Amino acid sequence: MSSGNLAVLNALDNAKTQWYHVTAIVIAGMGFFTDAYDLFCISTVSKLLGRLYYFDPSTGKPGKLPHTVNNFVIGVALVGTLSGQLVFGWLGDKLGRKKVYGMTLILMCLCAVCSGLSFGYSSKSVMVTLCFFRFWLGFGIGGDYPLSATIMSEYANKKTRGQFIAAVFAMQGVGIIFAGLVSMAISKIFLLKYKGPTFNEDPVFSTEPEADYVWRSVLMIGALPAALTYYWRMKMPETGRYTAIIEGNAKQAATDMASVLEIEIKAEHDKLAQFKAANDYPLLSREFVQRHGLHLIGTTTTWFLLDIAFYSQNLTQKDIFPVMGLTDKDIWVSALTEMFQTSRAMFVVALFGTFPGYWFTVAFIEKIGRFKIQLVGFFMMSVFMLTIGIKYEYLKDKEHKWTFAILYGLTFFFANFGPNSTTFVLPAELFPTRVRSSCHAISAASGKAGAMIGAFGIQYLTIDEDVKSIRKAMLLLAFTNMLGFCFTFLLTETKGRSLEEISGEDRHHEDQYGSIKQPPVTHPESAWD
Repeated sequence: MSSGNLAVLNALDNAKTQWYHVTAIVIAGMGFFTDAYDLFCISTVSKLLGRLYYFDPSTGKPGKLPHTVNNFVIGVALVGTLSGQLVFGWLGDKLGRKKVYGMTLILMCLCAVCSGLSFGYSSKSVMVTLCFFRFWLGFGIGGDYPLSATIMSEYANKKTRGQFIAAVFAMQGVGIIFAGLVSMAISKIFLLKYKGPTFNEDPVFSTEPEADYVWRSVLMIGALPAALTYYWRMKMPETGRYTAIIEGNAKQAATDMASVLEIEIKAEHDKLAQFKAANDYPLLSREFVQRHGLHLIGTTTTWFLLDIAFYSQNLTQKDIFPVMGLTDKDIWVSALTEMFQTSRAMFVVALFGTFPGYWFTVAFIEKIGRFKIQLVGFFMMSVFMLTIGIKYEYLKDKEHKWTFAILYGLTFFFANFGPNSTTFVLPAELFPTRVRSSCHAISAASGKAGAMIGAFGIQYLTIDEDVKSIRKAMLLLAFTNMLGFCFTFLLTETKGRSLEEISGEDRHHEDQYGSIKQPPVTHPESAWD
């Protein structure tokens, strides 16, 4: 079915893949690289923060962030992300994708630098300042989710749209790898010059005084990639779909798209006015709920359930590494050595478990489809987490550490070659242009609510490295993944179809104005046909 017979939309749907599509993937993807780096690098430095600011000689153990402080330092950026997604997602539909896109980047750059400049007279004041800037950093990161997905889906052609959106999201995997790599490199550089004794040898100087510069450097480096892409982000024209459908300016849409893509577009003001009038209903109106309500429930619940597991895994892996034998006990190492080992373990898990999954999705999303990838991903995550939970006593022994590492890595692989990628792609395709950014934002914010349960709830079970508690956490996550498997059935396959066909915008326009005199084409997998 054609996109309501509007030339601008047909031209975008059928445009061959061009250099500008690649440029757009890089520009949007660098935002995601920064997002992932900033959200996950805190895991590599949180133990170091405990040693630096919360050492109590009377305990006979290295300093550790108190539970509440640990949860706030790690989780406050997620609270900011949730807020930013809702605000910037709504603004993206009201003001335009391009206008809001630069604001998110500036906020991310400023707050990444300020996070590293968190100073104070006491440990409490340093943590409060850090949490303040991490919140606003998250707020900027939140804006990038709906805007990057929406921009990419509206630029792409219908044959490769899933691959393009998944490729933008796959930059999250690169960001997670770099979070481990940069932390590893900086801690190693300082270790070569300032290595301290182990905690058993000297409890005070096992925390190297120079380590204070290390965590600050790691956090501040997060501003670099975002700053590098600001100029190109500002040069991107508004998406043709927004200019045509929401602003009603077909001529400008044709000019903008012709300036970056090798396509010829005719401006059709009369048809556009009809198309706009036929789809002019607000978010959460009765008509929206009738036509898209189940899809919105599907995207919000699956993203919520996925992020409970995904962020729990990523943010708590530092607590599980010692149990797996990938890092030494804290009393046998200095502060910087502990950070180096944690970063190295995180880097290895990301490189072999996390990273390949993203690119498997990019490779197969247009062949297998979003729906099947999400179902299989949720199912396999449940199987592996259930196995780890049931056999935890057996797996934690040193001689079985590689079995544990492989099972743990496979949960990451199927998260990314599965729901972590598809929950990002589907909300960018299922909803109409007028509310696409807002619906993606609501879905993503629901995900971040799940991530906060992971950061504030699941972390309580893993932070003390207690065997029974970690086992309980794994069994709980296996259950949430099975729920995600069930809620996936509220969604529909979107591959190979235009955005207007998926959302029903062209069908509604045809019904109302009779611009196409032919029976409707049905899609058996579409929930609303």
